[in-house]
Amino acid sequence: MEWNLFFFLNSVLLGVGLAMDAFSVSLANGLHEPDMDRRRMCTIAGVFAVFQAAMPMIGWICVHTLLQYFTVFSKFIPWIALLLLVFIGGKMVVDGMKKESMETETPKVGMAALLLQGVATSIDALSVGFTIAEYGFVMALVCALIIAGVTFIICVAGLHIGKKFGTKFSNKAATFGGTILIIIGIEIFATGVF
Repeated sequence: MEWNLFFFLNSVLLGVGLAMDAFSVSLANGLHEPDMDRRRMCTIAGVFAVFQAAMPMIGWICVHTLLQYFTVFSKFIPWIALLLLVFIGGKMVVDGMKKESMETETPKVGMAALLLQGVATSIDALSVGFTIAEYGFVMALVCALIIAGVTFIICVAGLHIGKKFGTKFSNKAATFGGTILIIIGIEIFATGVF
């Protein structure tokens, strides 16, 4: 592969495709936490961007070193994503139902939950390491950084949209956001298994 416009365009499109799950989760986080500030939004989007960049690089490294182990692991990716997102989404639904009955302030998504979301939404990006296997290390790294930048921008947009609707529908936001996460987990599972 050569350094050309096609490489950069391909990397951006790859980033857009990979960021869709993170966008949906960002939307859910914005719904869940409609009063989040700009710094928190950058933190959330940054976590997703880091994971979206790291997973293809890990996949690339696996292709070039531990290929036989990675192919065994790849069939578990949909299961892991399903379990993580159903767990996090279920917790948000339960919290949302408690909020509706108690009318108290919604707790923020904690760092542990955010890291789990990052892993769950980016774990399928491990397989991108196969598609960029022909790249040298520097090209793969540049591709991963482009994916991270695209993910960051898309996630910030998702958080803004979620915040806007979360403010209007705050009593239902956590339940709706959790439901979105569960649906994403099922979609990743169904796509990966079937």
